[in-house]
Amino acid sequence: MRHTPLSVFTAVLSAALVSASLAQTAPPTPRPLPPGEPPVTVTATRNEPTPLQFTADKLSLLKVPAGFTLKVMATGLGNARMLHVMPDGGIYLSRRAQGDVWYLKDTNRDGQISATERRQVAQNMKQAHGMDVRNGKMYVVGEKTIWVMNIARDGSLSVPRVFADGFPDAGQHPARTLKWGPDGYLYASFGSTNNDAPTPNPEEATMLRISPDGKTREVFARGLRHTIGFGWHPVSGVLYGADQGSDWHGDNIPPEELNVIERGKNYGWPFCYGDKQPDPYVNVGNIPGKITKAEYCAGTQGSVLNYTAHAAAIAMNYYTGTQFPAEYRNDAFIAFRGSWNRSEPSGYEIARVVFDAQNRPERIEPFITGFVYQDGDVWKQFGRVAGGGRRHVHGRQPAVHRRPERRHLPRAVHRGELTCSASRESAP
Repeated sequence: MRHTPLSVFTAVLSAALVSASLAQTAPPTPRPLPPGEPPVTVTATRNEPTPLQFTADKLSLLKVPAGFTLKVMATGLGNARMLHVMPDGGIYLSRRAQGDVWYLKDTNRDGQISATERRQVAQNMKQAHGMDVRNGKMYVVGEKTIWVMNIARDGSLSVPRVFADGFPDAGQHPARTLKWGPDGYLYASFGSTNNDAPTPNPEEATMLRISPDGKTREVFARGLRHTIGFGWHPVSGVLYGADQGSDWHGDNIPPEELNVIERGKNYGWPFCYGDKQPDPYVNVGNIPGKITKAEYCAGTQGSVLNYTAHAAAIAMNYYTGTQFPAEYRNDAFIAFRGSWNRSEPSGYEIARVVFDAQNRPERIEPFITGFVYQDGDVWKQFGRVAGGGRRHVHGRQPAVHRRPERRHLPRAVHRGELTCSASRESAP
């Protein structure tokens, strides 16, 4: 029998309806179940050393390598955080709690910064923290915003204007940092909003790469819980970053990490630490793809060096001066702010990252210690170490020119109340 076009259309439509009906009644694909893991028990300690005000007598508690000495440059700075040292010796200082930036300069060249040698140069920047300078402009990153200001000859800054905005909420980790890269792009780190669980915002727990005009950005690397200190090695050009591990996982897990930061890589947080080691205290059900932790960690990037857990790296800068002995040149210094959940406190120090002859990181060793100490059964501290310096001009303080026998380290800020420098006496 010959079908008319209408009957053909009806038959096709009927077949489509039958097919759709069958598809609707087909059972859905079951959701993959997360792999099981054995129970684990963690012993964690909240141990916040009693904070003490800095006084001159406490300087003698600090320890440095043989031949080095310390001096106080400034006190009474409030909630001082990061430093940026200019080629002429001027120092920009951010204060996160106050949301401002100060300018300090030893104008009378006496090796100290008095109350008349410091002034506020920017304000009303929420959670202002990391700073960097490019083409006569100061860039500052806060909680959700990066500001830019023009730098005047006397160190003054223009009114802050928004360079880039809309970054993730601060949450648990409001301290952000930024640095201009050798490729002309701005790199900024944004920590996780929580301790040890995946976050919905893809820009959290990352390092971002921002275009020179601030209008576009990309996730450069992820799985970085809180990489505040980072920078490019002055010889190899490799980007290294110091990441803070999760809290409440015991005294020694996870360690603090030094990572080679590469584009597109995943560094494992919150499921992995160190050299791709699965963290037994993180819920496996949160892993994307419902695979085992070992399988997930195998696809991440492992650290190149580890350091004592919970030490809390907060700044990292390379030494490129000529005032220290030759073996220090091109090594890095990391400011470790200090632990609050470890039986024996860690951090509260400045450590040195030693690089070998091939410019590869070899080890991390203490350089300035003693900000935390035990008094009977009570731990006390007078230095939550922060700070840093301009990454290519270190040790350029006025005293260097007047006293060439001293070798000076970039400044560090301790407990928001003093700025000190380390120096090494010349060999006799």
